[in-house]
Amino acid sequence: MHLNIFTVLIFTLFAEGHSLKCYQCIGLLGPCEKKETTCPSGDAVCGSQMTVQSIGATSTNIQTKSCLEPKMCVNGSLNFGITRTATTTQCCNTDLCNSRDVSDSSSNNLNGKQCYYCENDSCFNKLSCLGSEDHCIKAKVNSESMSVTVKGCASKSMCDAISQISQYGDISCCQGNLCNSAKSITQNLLILLSWPFISYIMFH
Repeated sequence: MHLNIFTVLIFTLFAEGHSLKCYQCIGLLGPCEKKETTCPSGDAVCGSQMTVQSIGATSTNIQTKSCLEPKMCVNGSLNFGITRTATTTQCCNTDLCNSRDVSDSSSNNLNGKQCYYCENDSCFNKLSCLGSEDHCIKAKVNSESMSVTVKGCASKSMCDAISQISQYGDISCCQGNLCNSAKSITQNLLILLSWPFISYIMFH
């Protein structure tokens, strides 16, 4: 009996002192060259992500591996009209378990939902949502000395994740067609929101 208790205590102490090791890399033009890294946070997991970044008709596939906070292990998309970021993530919690690349599992099919998005000087342009984008989103993006309002379609998982990132302020998501109305703005800027870099820098 005492031996069993001692064994459990030793195992617990070892587990608490163990720092997770993960592969880390970003591949913009194909598979990325992996290197090992030790996660700085005890609650970190290893993540492997495939992100499809679309700007107009041009799409770029980005493969990312890194230590992640569990809240960044999301699957979904952010669609701001001119730009759309769709992310597929696989997370695990053993050393170097994120060796495999992830395939894109996002959908580009219309789902019948509409939200407002911002372009030029108007935030009342209508956008048809795609795939798992079941919410409308409105947020302020802080870029250097400028605060810019963005609107569009979003998956609920993405809404929940970016609400934890300091780059965004006054974020709100809602359900229902065109529920992100609010007032128009007089100044707008094309913001390239690259999800893999946002998640990558959470531990760097």
